[in-house]
Amino acid sequence: MKPRNTTWLRPAAGLLVAAALTAACTSSPAGKNTAATGQTTKPSPSTYQVGMIGDDSGGEPVKGGTLTFGAYAEAAVLDPAQTIVAGSTGGLEMAAIYDVLMRWDSTAGEVKPQLAKGLEAGDGYKKWTLTLRDGVTFSDGTPLNAKAVKWSLDRYVEKGADEARLWKDNVTSVETPDDSTVVFTLAKKWPTFPYMLTTGPGMIVAKSSDDGGTFTPVGAGAFTFGTYAPHEETVLNARADYWDGRPNLDKIRVIYMTDPNALLDTLRSGGAQAAFFRDPALIDKALGDGFHGYMNLVALGNVGVINASEGRPGADPRVRQALFHAIKPEVIYQRAYNGAGVANNEVFPDFSRWHTDNASLAYDPDKARELLKQAKADGFDGKITYLGRQDPSARATALAIKAMLESVGFQVELDLVRAVADQITKVAVNKDYDVAGWGISWREAGPYGRMFATLHSKGNLSVGMHTGPEMDALIDEFQVAETEDEQRAIMGRIQKQWNTDVPALVYGPTPEFLAWQKNVHGVEDSVNSMILLDDAWIAPAG
Repeated sequence: MKPRNTTWLRPAAGLLVAAALTAACTSSPAGKNTAATGQTTKPSPSTYQVGMIGDDSGGEPVKGGTLTFGAYAEAAVLDPAQTIVAGSTGGLEMAAIYDVLMRWDSTAGEVKPQLAKGLEAGDGYKKWTLTLRDGVTFSDGTPLNAKAVKWSLDRYVEKGADEARLWKDNVTSVETPDDSTVVFTLAKKWPTFPYMLTTGPGMIVAKSSDDGGTFTPVGAGAFTFGTYAPHEETVLNARADYWDGRPNLDKIRVIYMTDPNALLDTLRSGGAQAAFFRDPALIDKALGDGFHGYMNLVALGNVGVINASEGRPGADPRVRQALFHAIKPEVIYQRAYNGAGVANNEVFPDFSRWHTDNASLAYDPDKARELLKQAKADGFDGKITYLGRQDPSARATALAIKAMLESVGFQVELDLVRAVADQITKVAVNKDYDVAGWGISWREAGPYGRMFATLHSKGNLSVGMHTGPEMDALIDEFQVAETEDEQRAIMGRIQKQWNTDVPALVYGPTPEFLAWQKNVHGVEDSVNSMILLDDAWIAPAG
């Protein structure tokens, strides 16, 4: 691995599309094939942890070759200001093209400089000074300097990107005293601000991307945009003038397959060197096959959001609590995923650094019946519509929920749409649902941003869920907390408030596994299930 600047930041906290689709480090082995039976053992629940899996001790890097990566879904756009930046929505491609100013290292538990040289806090975490590396250029030859960073950030906010509201409410000024320095002044202290520069805001877009009225991905990353064939592939080409030296790989080929089972078969056969999986049953198989990779567990990744808008059943807190008490996550995972994955109704399950002793509401059908009876006495007719999709696991989830809710007295109608786009329109745009399968997706690394977006009254991804001053105050308090212990204590109070508000039903975290062949080396991880391939290489087979 090529050496980087040794300066890094360890914060004192130590810490619409992706949600619908979309830290203990582990090096423990996955499930193994037993010699006696030839059967693949099911991975231990302890395998479902955030971190790198497999021993990357490949020796001297080999130059050349193409890494073929099977994407979870075809990215609609490779503009970080126009999409949620995550591994499931083109994050690998965008990180390769733009790089990131900072990256999250799950093994070290730190935010480290990547494209930037360093980031320093001042004025009680109310001022942050970003120092850029000398001589870094975009692939169009223009310099990546302080003014270029400011232009890209201004564009990000102006276009209303994923975290634009959070940025606009907190960053009062961005100053560029010289070509190598960017100074951020904040409205209040924010110890975990560096996480913002690991995602969309930290992907710096060149001005030339917007030339001609049609967006073209131009960044300062290790690869450049090559070709795109809809529903087939995107090809990225290595940059000889990348700031950290030409990458080992010649190309990255991102392929799109609609059937995740076929994608696993392609990985097994060597037709792909890496792939992204979110289905727990397939992840169990990939782990059982012994693939190396990066595992991320997304808290609240598998939920049923409850519409609390006026006139909806969920406007009554008793109805929301009755719904929660009626659901047993283990039933859902058994029917939808044959028992694979992690069934858990806590905000952060016990694998997480944010887990506390404050328990979630219990599965309690009798309590559900009593709360539903009270709501019916005040005029509720007991009818609920559940919105889901028609793919097998989503349909199985919907049928399990219908059965459990009807067993306590609800009347449930299923609304199963064919496409993710239809689900997004109904939930995020029109808010035309009572309860809907969704993903709130709070990050293990730096959870504040997603907490604000989804559950703060000022957030832009609450999709009709209940928000209120009590939860707002807790999220605001989490933002300014300076130590992880302080943040964890607040997270315990957030769990308690969740039990009162019940903004969503919680089925479990979503595992996301970026798997690769054992001869792939030099991959680095970051937030939101993204990986960086500027140091990656492929050893000869055999």
